[in-house]
Amino acid sequence: MLDVLIIGAGPCGLSAAIECGKRGLSTELIDKHNVVHSIYLYPTRMQFFSTAEMLEIGGVPFAISNDKPYRDEALAYYRRVAEHYKLQISAYEEAISIRKQDDGSFRVDTRKRGGVESFRAAKNVVISTGYFDHPNYIGIPGEDLDKVTHYFREAHPYAGMKTAIIGGSNSAVDAAMELIRVGAEVSVIYRGKEVSENIKPWVRPLFESMVGKGRIRLYTESQVTEIRENSITITAKDGSGQIVDNDFVLAMTGFRPDRKLLSSSGVELDEEMEKPRYNPETMETTIPGLYVAGVIASGRNANEVFIETGRLHGGLIAEHIAARP
Repeated sequence: MLDVLIIGAGPCGLSAAIECGKRGLSTELIDKHNVVHSIYLYPTRMQFFSTAEMLEIGGVPFAISNDKPYRDEALAYYRRVAEHYKLQISAYEEAISIRKQDDGSFRVDTRKRGGVESFRAAKNVVISTGYFDHPNYIGIPGEDLDKVTHYFREAHPYAGMKTAIIGGSNSAVDAAMELIRVGAEVSVIYRGKEVSENIKPWVRPLFESMVGKGRIRLYTESQVTEIRENSITITAKDGSGQIVDNDFVLAMTGFRPDRKLLSSSGVELDEEMEKPRYNPETMETTIPGLYVAGVIASGRNANEVFIETGRLHGGLIAEHIAARP
């Protein structure tokens, strides 16, 4: 029987495995995708807001030539850390259910790619799953059309196309800046008075310059209320609407963690079923021996927890488990 089973092999899950291993605890990670899948889903050319030092785990230096790393550098770094610590990782295996046994241990039923079912027995379980599999849908007519996506990988497919971006966060602004480089006609539609105040400071002036020059059409205090094959309807705060020609829609509306595994295991969630109840000093939930690490510990706003803070959860968890008789 394992001392610790960690569900989710993102940066926070890897950090938890490393910290548990340092304390002599037998540990395994399982993930329904590949290692650090959430980072893999980032735009191909994305640069982190944080410095490399703030993304480090396990005491392994994140050495790069720039101050802030790019996506491919982060992927290489976390692979190297996993290899350095010889972490036991079962990729492409999804946790289906977590059940507390009479002896206080856990049985975690899993399903491998191809449908083969298995299980793990562990004294403790850490849930460290991400949120990119679950985009926040707007709920408007036409959102299910093939031309609509909640993920942006790279600009090439949109070259020369009329492309609308819904949102005003870093992901929306980064996508807009890449799209104009390939000659796309870009419209950004955001319900706020202006794009997020948290836009990367080295990107904001470039974005505002492109808006000022008319290279990017910015519709603030507005929403897309309908999507059709060749157009979208944009409705302003005052209720007025206009129809804009359109080929593709990028809905950069954020993502949310999946709570099903937590709730089905018996963990208490807050009144809105958005956040697990846990001890912030140990990350232990209302089920003894069941812990959360990373973004799964956040509420409705997934930006409550970043890699910079979630990577520290593993140390709290490992200390608490190791201190038990």
